[in-house]
Amino acid sequence: MLLSLVLITVYFREPAGGGLHSIQGTGATVLRPFEVASNRVAAPFQDAYGWFAGLIHAKSENARLRDQIDKLRAEVIQNTNAARENDDLRAQLHYIGLARFPQDYNPINTDVISRSPSEFQQQVGIAAGSSSGIRVNDPVATADGLVGKISSVAPHSATVTLLTDPNLNVSALDVQTQAVGLVGHGEGQGTLTLDHVQKSQVLHEGDTIVTQGWKVKGLSSIYPYGIPIGTVSGATNSEVDLYWNSQVSPFVNFESLQSVIVLVPKTRTGR
Repeated sequence: MLLSLVLITVYFREPAGGGLHSIQGTGATVLRPFEVASNRVAAPFQDAYGWFAGLIHAKSENARLRDQIDKLRAEVIQNTNAARENDDLRAQLHYIGLARFPQDYNPINTDVISRSPSEFQQQVGIAAGSSSGIRVNDPVATADGLVGKISSVAPHSATVTLLTDPNLNVSALDVQTQAVGLVGHGEGQGTLTLDHVQKSQVLHEGDTIVTQGWKVKGLSSIYPYGIPIGTVSGATNSEVDLYWNSQVSPFVNFESLQSVIVLVPKTRTGR
């Protein structure tokens, strides 16, 4: 250690051309080839280390970006659903405020929470039941038109049988010609038919079909008058048929129901 201190002191004090400086230059010249060789030998290992380090960093960054994308995608879906629900609610509130809304009924706005797994059972579940005053056979609609009726009720949920169900028929009226018939399940998915329209009556393509809302000797239809159903998309009248052969294009998109309005009669007691 003492020798090292002496050599360092002499080295810094002597001129640039001194003995120690000459020895240093000679040593550097001699060791230069070894330094170059060692650098060349070490370079591939340094490159490999840098490649692996970069790969690990890239994978980590990729995972972080994927997580960020998944979160953003979830937020987009959530915001889209919220906007759709908001639009549905605004449309329902607008419909409830219209003069054509059945005045003898109280509206119960509720969400669709389940769908039937079978195409032969056209039903949906809703998030309101008997605790909200809902009963079996209460009509169900949206701002677009008639959806169906309540077919079963629990305290906080209920089942709606859709107008597209083969077992459901609704008395209907042609607004333009006053022709009457029964709207029911059509041959294609999401389609309807208008049956039992007498040949003496008149139907035109494009006519608007609504619920008839009949009353006979103290009995009345469970559906109030004037709930929109759809438009006549086709109507034929042949000599061999007893009735018109007609199809109706529904106003309601039964495949994308998010929320509905249950119509509860104001005269009902025991709520």
